[in-house]
Amino acid sequence: MKKTFKKLLSVALASTMVVGLAGCGNSATTNGGSDSTADKSGKTYTIGICQLVQHEALDAATDGFKKALKDKLGDKVKFDEQNAAGDAPTGSTICTSFVTNNYDLILGNATAALQAAVSSTDSIPVLGTSVTDYGTALDISDWNGVTGKNVSGTTDLAPLDQQAKCIKELFPDAKNIGIIYCSSEPNSIYQSTTITKYLEDEGYKIKEYTFADSNDVASVTKSACDASDVIYIPTDNTAASCTEAINNVAGPAKTPIFAGEEGIAKGCGVATLSISYYDLGYETGEMAYDILVNGADITKMEVKAAPKFTKEYIADRADDLKVTVPDDYEKLSTK
Repeated sequence: MKKTFKKLLSVALASTMVVGLAGCGNSATTNGGSDSTADKSGKTYTIGICQLVQHEALDAATDGFKKALKDKLGDKVKFDEQNAAGDAPTGSTICTSFVTNNYDLILGNATAALQAAVSSTDSIPVLGTSVTDYGTALDISDWNGVTGKNVSGTTDLAPLDQQAKCIKELFPDAKNIGIIYCSSEPNSIYQSTTITKYLEDEGYKIKEYTFADSNDVASVTKSACDASDVIYIPTDNTAASCTEAINNVAGPAKTPIFAGEEGIAKGCGVATLSISYYDLGYETGEMAYDILVNGADITKMEVKAAPKFTKEYIADRADDLKVTVPDDYEKLSTK
């Protein structure tokens, strides 16, 4: 990525968030929120949470983050939880208000939300979660796991080489793999580029199908289904918010989908190799506690990866599509 950070924010963030997720979007919500008050003996911490959009994975990460801090701090922590609903000005305004209120820490949930938070302050600690690649998100070309500034967090990047192997064991006779994602999400671009190499090594022909926003999801999915034996969807926020629209096309077309995470798998997929976003958020909350209470230096904190990845499948869809699922896959409920 050779764009400047500001250009990445103005183009990637604006385009990503403007998806607006018409028919898939959500309104912002607020839980608590006030200026931090405290002294060293009984400090109450106030944390601003900017979540890009509402969908199962991001919701779980936010819940895990809050639970970790509540477990450790009880009523000594308050949250100002805001959902940007896919809107760029809203996301920027949210993070600016957190800085104006001098909150103790900001959580950016998803890549574009992290970018908005980082753009708003160079002094308040910023943690990210549900972020695929921090080097791409922050335009750091020599990424080594540490930002060297007021930013750290957790990554939801799955082992893409292992996801490619999962696709091979589930669909050994397939020839053409279509990858669908939002063209303005840098996290998805990174995953598509990376897994393409692994899938080609497995003998597949790969073609990308991208949508600009939620309005294009159905038509792009149809194009992909018409030309693909299997579809792969990375951890794409627009796709995650519009799984019903995708399933309404892929289901009747009998085109199986391998998803980058379990929320998308539940909505429209057959299988996934996924993390627990709740656990990822919880780990991020523990990092926040370490910064706020133990005085950990965020500039030296390594970005942490999910500790566990699980092979999961949707039994009804697998049966319907006559997909033979190996015994090491766990059944995933869609409820």
